Amino acid sequence: MWDDRFEHILRPFLPFLPPQEELTPESDLKDLGLDSLGTVQLLGTLEEDYQVRFRDSALTMDTFRTAGVLWDTLRGMLQSTAG
Repeated sequence: MWDDRFEHILRPFLPFLPPQEELTPESDLKDLGLDSLGTVQLLGTLEEDYQVRFRDSALTMDTFRTAGVLWDTLRGMLQSTAG
């Protein structure tokens, strides 16, 4: 799954996700309240915290559709910078 930092960063952008409810890879971020402004802010926060830069090809609605897709995209960038 993902590291604790990812979920800690993501949760504040999901106002419709109750604190006690589990965030799963299938969780639809838009349904949980992630809007366009939140997406931009989330993108900046992830880039700053993880010291990565999202490629233009990753800046799509599909990347931010579910928590799992977003994490897989981020993890791929982390692996490519570590190698």
